[in-house]
Amino acid sequence: MSDHLEGGFKVLHVAPEMAPFSKIGGLADVISSLPGALNRIGTDARVLIPAFPGVFEQAEKMDYRITRIRRNIDLSINWRVYSSRLWKIQYGTTPVYVLDNPDIFNDPGIYPGELNQTTALPFIFLSFAAFQISNAIPWTPDIFHLHDWSTSIVPIAMKWHPYFSCYQNQYRTVLTIHNLAHQGILKPEVLEGWGLNKAFHMEGLEYYNSVNLLKGAIIASHAVTTVSPRYASEITHKSMGMGLEGVVKQNISKVSGILNGLDTDYWNPSSDSFLPSNYDRGNMSGKMVCRSTLFEKTGWEKNCSPLITMVGRLYKQKGIELMLEGIEQIINWGGRIFILGSGEKTYEEALFKKTREYPDKVSFVKGYDEPLAHLVYGAGDIFLMPSLFEPCGLSQLISLRYGTVPVVRSVGGLADTVLDADSNSEGFGFVFSEFSSHAMLSSLQRAFKSFKNKNRWNSIRDRGMKMDFSWNHSAPEYQAVYSRIYNQKIEGK
Repeated sequence: MSDHLEGGFKVLHVAPEMAPFSKIGGLADVISSLPGALNRIGTDARVLIPAFPGVFEQAEKMDYRITRIRRNIDLSINWRVYSSRLWKIQYGTTPVYVLDNPDIFNDPGIYPGELNQTTALPFIFLSFAAFQISNAIPWTPDIFHLHDWSTSIVPIAMKWHPYFSCYQNQYRTVLTIHNLAHQGILKPEVLEGWGLNKAFHMEGLEYYNSVNLLKGAIIASHAVTTVSPRYASEITHKSMGMGLEGVVKQNISKVSGILNGLDTDYWNPSSDSFLPSNYDRGNMSGKMVCRSTLFEKTGWEKNCSPLITMVGRLYKQKGIELMLEGIEQIINWGGRIFILGSGEKTYEEALFKKTREYPDKVSFVKGYDEPLAHLVYGAGDIFLMPSLFEPCGLSQLISLRYGTVPVVRSVGGLADTVLDADSNSEGFGFVFSEFSSHAMLSSLQRAFKSFKNKNRWNSIRDRGMKMDFSWNHSAPEYQAVYSRIYNQKIEGK
């Protein structure tokens, strides 16, 4: 027991995506870096993911060793038996176990447009497979660490499934909510085939006559975390609770906010192989090379006007409409804007239109290009994140590390990580509160004013680059959560 008190827990992270093998959103980056950070401080952290299309190809491309586990994972779901091969990829210090069944894991987009009994099967299989992992390998976790609705079935099954409930005294569960907006809502008919009929009630999965997987997991998990302290508070209010604020409040004693960390080895301008020239706080000349390289790609003439950059998904959550409303004003002030991302068609079309209207001032590249993303972070002067809500956000952390000053709205993880330079002498960004283009433009105007004062701008930028948002701070906080719920098990709570 003393080993566990010192942090030596065995933890299985269960998730549908993990960079660099598969990636749709920021969850993949967390699964890529958090287990490794935990391993460095004494936790035995491992990962279970599915082999969605491209996973093995990516692993082979990057020369990771893939070994076959002799035993398969066999599960009964929807009145039939499904079998999956199991493989292991050694990712640094982290063993990654990969479920391989092309008939189940066949969607390159991972998350379906419509969730039903058929499209939910990959996530049900992934979740149930967590219970069977110790039958296939000589290792048994103490704790299942689940991520979002897609693996919510694990704590739900431990509480209400006729067979898997036998494990409720063996394992502890931690649920991390990366984005409360995605909840896993289905019709009640799916539950019979999953053996979860008994979970359909108000203190379980029932949610306005539908099934809500995330709701059930919040109730059933031993601990719940969000990806920033501010977000943990925000989701107890109607404005941010997405209909689950009451459930969160009822379970607030087991909810804590832990800020996502940044993989500072991967995101490091002094060693980043994607940059045309590396740089650090002591020598920023490489940042100018990045800027020149991006200008060459866009066909823009080089000048000293501020370059505003955005990288990410184009959805309402990200406040894209505020940026679109303010583009003309930004251009009138002499700014240029480069956006890399994809998402809602209306936003993509609007950005293409602005690019045609202002070809020497606005550039939009649709999609996600990893090398280009690194270049954009390196080339920018200002990084804009006018989010409607933001559970954590990694882009502002990357931009700080790359000397690109963030202008953000004061919500969620943005509020927890960016300090306003006009309100605090130690500040390293520009922050606004109201969700409006006027408020955003006011902060951008303050940033533009500071940009003209090179000494002040260099100081703001340097303070941001000095900030440490690595997992060094957050990983021990997860260990503390593991310790708390494990000790509750010892005490019989």
